Amino acid sequence: GPTEGLGKIIQRFPQKDWEDTPFPQGIELFCQPGGWQLSKERKQPTFFVVVLTDIDSERHYCSCLTFYEAEINLQVRDLQQETKMLKEGTKEIEGEEESGLIPPAEVFAPKSLVLVSRLDYPEIFRACLGLIYTVYVDSLNVSLETLIANLCSCLVPASGGSQ
Repeated sequence: GPTEGLGKIIQRFPQKDWEDTPFPQGIELFCQPGGWQLSKERKQPTFFVVVLTDIDSERHYCSCLTFYEAEINLQVRDLQQETKMLKEGTKEIEGEEESGLIPPAEVFAPKSLVLVSRLDYPEIFRACLGLIYTVYVDSLNVSLETLIANLCSCLVPASGGSQ
């Protein structure tokens, strides 16, 4: 429909704010500049950077990788409603049995991976988010917590320094 959904934070690392780095409030509003809308087709992942400035004039570079994922919950709900209607006799299907299988995805919902930093390294952050995305989408046998901990422990060279 024409209505927009609201984004929500499903998971974050670290789970609690660090003393010197609070979590940007309302970041989900910046992840989808065009709004949180369902799509009838899977769109290609997109990457962009938003710069947020806090009350102390500190810049926070929010690198966003947005992708579209099959929305299974909507399909299950629709399938349950259709099954209920079948049982009530409001819909008749001849010769078909209820198989319990969920049909292929017809609706895709946006999801965003966001990396927040005080450093301005968009290409490095793009590569990091691409790695997290690949592990997530391919269901590789690596926990997201371990992957993110390894990324956080990497040393980044000072700006203008040697490679």
